[in-house]
Amino acid sequence: MKVNFIDTVHPVLSTRLTVAGHTCEDLGEYTGEALLRQLHDSEGLVVRSRLMIDEAVLLHAPKLRFIARCGAGMENIDKEACAARGIKLYNSPEGNRDAVAEHALGMLLALMNHLPKADREVRHGIWDRVSNSGRELCGSTVGIIGFGQMGTAFSQRLHGFGVKVLAHDKYRSGFGNEQVAEVVLDELQERCDVISLHLPLTPETTHYADAAFFARCAKPVWFINTARGPITDTAALLDAIDAGKVRGACLDVLEFEERSLKGLRDARGNETLQRLKACEKVLLSPHVAGITEESYFKLANVLADKILRDIEEGKF
Repeated sequence: MKVNFIDTVHPVLSTRLTVAGHTCEDLGEYTGEALLRQLHDSEGLVVRSRLMIDEAVLLHAPKLRFIARCGAGMENIDKEACAARGIKLYNSPEGNRDAVAEHALGMLLALMNHLPKADREVRHGIWDRVSNSGRELCGSTVGIIGFGQMGTAFSQRLHGFGVKVLAHDKYRSGFGNEQVAEVVLDELQERCDVISLHLPLTPETTHYADAAFFARCAKPVWFINTARGPITDTAALLDAIDAGKVRGACLDVLEFEERSLKGLRDARGNETLQRLKACEKVLLSPHVAGITEESYFKLANVLADKILRDIEEGKF
């Protein structure tokens, strides 16, 4: 099978495919039309985020049998167009679930204990123990919305912190156990002190956390989004912080990002970004929760497991 790599991933994937007798080719040096011309004999594509795989791209790859996304999100792949052509799709959330879970917990603890602010102040000779005293996670109720690989991993990291974990997933059920209570969304918003989003980006989840969402929270909450930026209406989040509905927010992903902070679309977006940057009750990181030395390997290795298993079982 001829497999083309659109993006750079850990070499374990190409190594394992090559050992199994398949041909792997790196297309990282190609862009635009030159890249598309290289797809004429592709039977498999390995991608991250460099290329939107839509109908126009698929027309250049008539022999395509699978697309493997080295990561969790699949929003850059037209799933309906692929299904119509019988193209199998793979992703690897198992590979960076631990990284995302640990990052989310780290951000939450840092924000609750004012660690970024305290660090800056001590470096400048300010010894302020009063305003930098924190809050304990122990005794809190933590709500997880979206209980797939990431949400499950985050719930596992919370064990031992003395918290009660509630989880809601519109498309899954029966996952409750001794550590996690499965609840409807209204109950989660009624009871939780912390809410963490672990949802894919779809038309249904765009601005999932909007003004109405925050208004339905019965208590002031700590809010976490390590999933996708547009799931949160940033202006609504900042309004909720100003109103005391949100104590603070941990955002690894931003509504405005487009590989960096160049995705601003209008004056309103620019104004909101400036508000966000000025808000000390928000802790930010550059969409890096799922990126660790370990996950770089695991993301690719998981794909190798899935692809080679299906080839062995004759699913192509």
